[in-house]
Amino acid sequence: MVQAVGSVLAALCAASFASAQMSSQAQTYNLIEFGNVGFAGTFTNVKKISNAEKDSCSCTVGDAEWFSGDNAPLSAAVSVHFRGPLSLSKFAYYTSPSFTINDSSSESWSRDAYYDASSQTAENVTFLTAAGDSSPCLGDALTYASENGTGAADDSTILESDNLLASDGEFSIFSNISCPDSGYGKGCGVYRSGIPAYYGFEGDTKMFLFEFKMPTATEENSTSIEYYDMPAIWLLNDHIPRTSQYPTNSNCSCWASGCGEFDIFEVMNGTENNNLYSTFHTFQGIEDLEIGIQASGYIERDTSATMMGGVIFDSSGNTVVFMSNDTVFDSSIDYSTINSLISGIDADETYSTELATISATASSSTSKSGAAFVLKPSAGAIHYLILSAVMSAINLVL
Repeated sequence: MVQAVGSVLAALCAASFASAQMSSQAQTYNLIEFGNVGFAGTFTNVKKISNAEKDSCSCTVGDAEWFSGDNAPLSAAVSVHFRGPLSLSKFAYYTSPSFTINDSSSESWSRDAYYDASSQTAENVTFLTAAGDSSPCLGDALTYASENGTGAADDSTILESDNLLASDGEFSIFSNISCPDSGYGKGCGVYRSGIPAYYGFEGDTKMFLFEFKMPTATEENSTSIEYYDMPAIWLLNDHIPRTSQYPTNSNCSCWASGCGEFDIFEVMNGTENNNLYSTFHTFQGIEDLEIGIQASGYIERDTSATMMGGVIFDSSGNTVVFMSNDTVFDSSIDYSTINSLISGIDADETYSTELATISATASSSTSKSGAAFVLKPSAGAIHYLILSAVMSAINLVL
């Protein structure tokens, strides 16, 4: 026991030292690149929702569903989510038959969805928000978003030009392609009764571009605001919000089994309000989805100006998050335009890392995975190794 306690203390000391080193190494970038993105694994979708409006509300999950390949599981359809304080000026979603960073043979990007606040243009987009009925296990249901983004509307409504969200305010964007009827094994799977159900944005190779503002919160802080002055833009497997984005029962969402989330630009805590982090919440090299796989650097939040940038999931397992005033939203964007944008960001403003290579995987219906993995050497890897060492030492005590 004494030896085990000593191991715990040693692990905690190592964690503290390494964490301090990582904090001192973290710096501002304008481009963050993750390599080796995508692995073979499984997740479990919701099979049945029972008594959704009653205290006995519960969910059951189906069999494990396999995924594999570059960018998996985020190669599946995703919805796009926004949290205030934030105002959205432009949004665009693109696909390409084949595009790889730094490969001149890459094909062009085609714009498949678009929103422009100033012209009130909305192409292949549906704005939704959680302003519906509340359920004990599912939380608030999706509804069409009103023009301000957070109220409920009777039908699909274009987000108004003056659309500033306050802290905690959220809306999401889906495609305008309606889902078939809810049902396990159907196109959109099982989803909550009565919601406006739409597909997200599909494609192994895809790109999302944004023009937006993230001003400092002006409302008074209070305990009722969970994410005060913590704006974010992120992607979810589109099954998640159609069942429950914030469930009290983990079986009511595929999130806990690893179906996929990627945080593009997110303020993580109240002490770093101007640091926008990028984080994978998948089982590719980490055991706890809550922690996520995060870059050791961040992109600076400009609270006084318009920001432009986005994320590219290329055809070779590279995910590139960037911020650049050279971002364009044309209906078609060729390789040279993207290459010039990326190469125009100085090397000292670029951070690169690689995700773990998964050598084996197993299904799970919880937020823990039995996958075996090998970590690529990177600054971010230290974090995962520390956690593993600490948990191993604690297990010796237990």
